[in-house]
Amino acid sequence: MHFIKDSVENYLETILVLSKNNNMVRAVDIAAYWDISKPSVSNAMKNLREQGLILVEENGNILLTEKGNSQAKEVLERHSKIKDFLIYIGVDPATAEEDACKMEHVFSEESFQKFKSYCHWITENNKPYSDEIEKQK
Repeated sequence: MHFIKDSVENYLETILVLSKNNNMVRAVDIAAYWDISKPSVSNAMKNLREQGLILVEENGNILLTEKGNSQAKEVLERHSKIKDFLIYIGVDPATAEEDACKMEHVFSEESFQKFKSYCHWITENNKPYSDEIEKQK
């Protein structure tokens, strides 16, 4: 079941990213992005459509619904914050990208909100949060 959630989130995130760079997002674009077969993407798009997350226009253009767009933005935010943090602590950018793609799916909402607060704190104070934690013990 977890794999299905990850897959849905990956497709939504991909549609959002591709739509920022292109006028149209088609199944063939998603297939090329992930280097997977078009039939696999078509099956996934059917599933997303049934869940009310996307609309597919007659010309094949794939659009996120309000619900789909909201979920896609949440996933993209998790991905971006995690990747940026990993790079900040010295992880190679390519590795950070791969790891963020995996990690973005496993954070609970509570954990992610704490993680975001931590990242914000680092940015505002320009020092490791662990120093502050030690002061509070």
